[in-house]
Formats: sequence, C-alpha cells, structure tokens
Amino acid sequence: MGDLPVLIIPLLLFGAFIIFSGLFTVRQQTAAVVQRLGKFQSIRQAGLQFKVPFIDTIAGRMNLKIQQLDVNVETKTLDDVFVRLKVSVQFRVLQDAIYDAFYKLENSHEQITAYVFDVVRAEVPKMKLDDVFVKKDDVAVAIMRELQEAMNDYGYGIVKALVTDIDPDQAVKHAMNRINAAEREKLAAEYDGEAERIRIVARAQAEAESKKLQGQGIADQRREIARGLEESVEVLNQVGINSQEASALIVITQHYDTLQSLGEHTNSNLILMPNAPTAASDMLNQMVTSFTASSQVLDAIKEGNNKTPPRLKGE
Repeated sequence: MGDLPVLIIPLLLFGAFIIFSGLFTVRQQTAAVVQRLGKFQSIRQAGLQFKVPFIDTIAGRMNLKIQQLDVNVETKTLDDVFVRLKVSVQFRVLQDAIYDAFYKLENSHEQITAYVFDVVRAEVPKMKLDDVFVKKDDVAVAIMRELQEAMNDYGYGIVKALVTDIDPDQAVKHAMNRINAAEREKLAAEYDGEAERIRIVARAQAEAESKKLQGQGIADQRREIARGLEESVEVLNQVGINSQEASALIVITQHYDTLQSLGEHTNSNLILMPNAPTAASDMLNQMVTSFTASSQVLDAIKEGNNKTPPRLKGE
C-alpha cells in the first residue's frame, strides 16, 4: 500500500498531460479544421477548444478576414499596343462554406489568378488603348462577375475587383505625351491667334475712329479758315482793295507766317533764296497779275460757252 501514492502521482501527471494536449485556441476571424483519424470531424471557431488527444488533429486554419491578391497581367489592345494591368482582387472565405474552401481548392491564389488572366485577356483586346484607361471599371466589373460565379462554388466570396494600374510600353507613353503636348501647343496657338486677331481688329477700329475724328477736325479747320478768309476779303474790300489784291495780300501774309513758324523751331532748317528789298512788293504784283489773268481767262471761257455756235451753209 505504501507504493500506491507513488504510482498515483505519475498517473495524475500523465492524465493532466493528456487533457492539456487536447486543449487548443482559435484566434478571432480564424477557423480551425479538425480531422479524426484523417477524416473531417468539425470546424472550430474562435476561443478555447478541445480535441481528443492523439486521435483528433488540426488539419489547418482558415483566415476569415478580407484578403487581397494583386495580379499583374500583360496583354495586347485592339490597336496592337502591349499593356500591363495590375488587378487587385479582394476576397474572403464564406462563413458557411469553410469546408468547401479548405477541401475543394489546393491553392486559392492560383485559381483566382487564372480567372483574372482569362478575363483580362478576353476583354482588353476588344478595346483601344485610350478606351482601356476610360473603361477600366468595365474590366473590373467583368473580372468580379466572372470570379463570383466561379469562386462561390469553392467557398470564396469576391468583395471587390479593382484595376489599380495601367502601364503601356515606355515608347507608347512617350508618344502619348508628345501627342498631348502637341494638342496643347495647338490649342495655345489658336488662343494666341484669336488674341492677336482681337488686338488687330481693336487697333483697326481705333485707327478708323482716329482717322474719322482727324478728318472731321481738318474739315472744321478748313471751314474756319475759309470763313476767316472771306471775312478778311470783305474787310479789305471796304478800304478800297479789290478781290484780286486782297487774295494776293492774304497769300503773302500766310507765306511770311509760314517762314516765321519754321524759324521758331530749333531743329528745322530754313533756306532763304537771295532776293531784292522789293521782293515782297514784286511778289504781290505778280500774284495780282496772275489772279487778274486767271479771272479774264475764266470770263472768256464762260462767254464762249454762252455764245450760240454759227450755222453752216445749207442749214
């Protein structure tokens, strides 16, 4: 009987070891797949769990969080441009289909990648390069639709599919940049031309208005000069000077006023031809004579026009 306590202690220790070896924990947003002798037994959720020691084993653990898989695909567009697309697929294991997700697929990432390649290489070759940038959401929708139909049977739900990057060949990008720069330069040239046209029209309108006002000013000036000459002739007639003498006197006065005006400016050059002291008187006499002769010629012409032409014999 004295050896009994000695045997009990090892048995208790062994029993405690067996019990503790059957205990295990499952983390939050994780599921553990338990097999018994190689056959599926149960799925254990988060918390402290127990399995039969040496009989039950944990075959694996499934992550129930949303996961992301980035897939890089290279394909050709409708206009024969090779382009690389980066597709980000967000997926998760369905809570009620953990068994299918664990046992039906060997590698879920490879399966999803294969579907992404298939969809991208079926959709993008139908589009031109510019349309790929514009309609990238359509490509993402097609990927998501195809993956949902296929992966739901395997216990995976597709949360979102995104085309996060479109990278054409480097030479194509340079060409696109040159086209964009050329378009912007063309637009800038059109704006510059329109602005220059507006400036030219504005200058032409301003110049036309200036010429109009200048012409009105000259006309008013000449009208006033004519009125002044008329008044001057009337005043000279009143003191016994006839019209020819008055006109000559006014011309002589304007001639000397012009000489005086030229002499007032320091930058002007005035050349006076040699003349006698009686030059002014001679000039006046010559002008009176010329005015008188001109008047006689005009009177003769008028008188000739008023005469009846002679009749020929026999008329």
